[in-house]
Amino acid sequence: MTSSRGAAVIGAGPNGLAAAVTLSRAGVPVTVFEAAETIGGGTRTAEVVEPGVLHDVCSAIHPMALATGFFRAFELERRMEFVIPEASYANPLDGAAGGGADRAAIAYRDLARTADELGADGAAYARLYRPLLRRLDGVVDFALGGGMLRLPGDLLAALLTGLRTLEQGSPLWNLRFREEAAPALISGVAAHSIGRMPNPATAAVGVVLGALAHASGWPVPVGGSRAIGDALAADLLAHGGRIETARAITDVRELDGFDVKLFDTSARGLVRIAGSELPGRYRRALDRFRYGDAAAKVDFVLDGPIPWRDPRVAAAPTVHLGGSRAEGAAAELEVARGRHPERPYVLLAQTAGFDPGRNAPGVNAVWSYTHVPSGSTHDVSTAVIGQIERFAPGFRDRIRGMRVTTAAQLADYNRNYHGGDFSAGAVTMRQLFARPVVSADPWRTPARGIYLCSSSAPPGPGVHGLSGWYAARSALRHEYGLPSPELGLGQ
Repeated sequence: MTSSRGAAVIGAGPNGLAAAVTLSRAGVPVTVFEAAETIGGGTRTAEVVEPGVLHDVCSAIHPMALATGFFRAFELERRMEFVIPEASYANPLDGAAGGGADRAAIAYRDLARTADELGADGAAYARLYRPLLRRLDGVVDFALGGGMLRLPGDLLAALLTGLRTLEQGSPLWNLRFREEAAPALISGVAAHSIGRMPNPATAAVGVVLGALAHASGWPVPVGGSRAIGDALAADLLAHGGRIETARAITDVRELDGFDVKLFDTSARGLVRIAGSELPGRYRRALDRFRYGDAAAKVDFVLDGPIPWRDPRVAAAPTVHLGGSRAEGAAAELEVARGRHPERPYVLLAQTAGFDPGRNAPGVNAVWSYTHVPSGSTHDVSTAVIGQIERFAPGFRDRIRGMRVTTAAQLADYNRNYHGGDFSAGAVTMRQLFARPVVSADPWRTPARGIYLCSSSAPPGPGVHGLSGWYAARSALRHEYGLPSPELGLGQ
């Protein structure tokens, strides 16, 4: 039986909205409270640099939007439009790293084509990923299926994923390769997690996201990332839920009218708002939860396309600008040591060629970020422009406007991004198992009716809605005695 007082969800990011959708479809009255004036969290799209030009504020490309359990059950691809390019991402190289030419490594959805263009290392690269593609559902279930303490549904898929993670997360990571292109392609993806390389936590990110690149691809949401939040909100409202924006919750006592509270906040945010309700031992465990290094963002408006030295790079919506594997690892090590690299790893999204209706003809909105120490106030624009110019001579001359967002400003923008850590908690091996604590049900806190549904809980960062889905299912089971509802359009 549902409660007449229902549930409150604090935060309208993709996880909070996923939790709210799940509860409302089960018949629970739900109200979502969002501190900002707009919903979306990490999936907002706005006029960042100049009027009439749309940039994604946080995330831009969505490898997990079509592959993970929640969005597949929600039938997200039927609710909004995605463009899935043939090339998922590119990693430009130069000089000797490019085999004597300024040539990029390209990850196509077609694994065979990718391997063919990688030359001498192509067969080894294919052997790394092909077994994972054959058991992809099991790989995704193991990596994102609800905490590392559960028994995998496909033990062979888990073993294959684990072995490749250990290989790519150890000093043996180059053992199967002879050239630079293939390892650069893998470590460029692993660097998404922000951390020293090689290590198993970053390697796990590279292995799983790389497998998705050769399966469902890395989709571009038409109209910007905000379309994902809009699709979730529309379903919530259609099933009786409510959303209050510009409504910051600062004390859990403001929610006394609700039986259940789900927090799409960081672990630290949960303590700040609801610490008085949490047992001391649990609160101290949350205080020990570590946050990682940060991102600093540079958004550009260009008067034309990026002039890539290797024109094939234009076919990929995501570009990893770190050079060779050794260069990328060196840059990430500098960040871990509290420094700003001269040649940083830069993650760039170029969406104009895939979603031309987003902006006016001839206007190219380019999204980029680089990694910096936590809390950095450093203006990274010179280093970022230099790294792009390295692989796209003439880029600087095409800039007609830009905006820099430091890590400190990113933290001000979103209270979950402590010090600019958009993962709401460092991605480490310990915190893959203890996120935020070691538990078979890590979304459920010891306080009655209080749940954590953010990326501070499993499976961690990314636009997947899974943390919210798992938390809501736990609340339905423990608080309401209800099963998880169907989420599809026809339900």
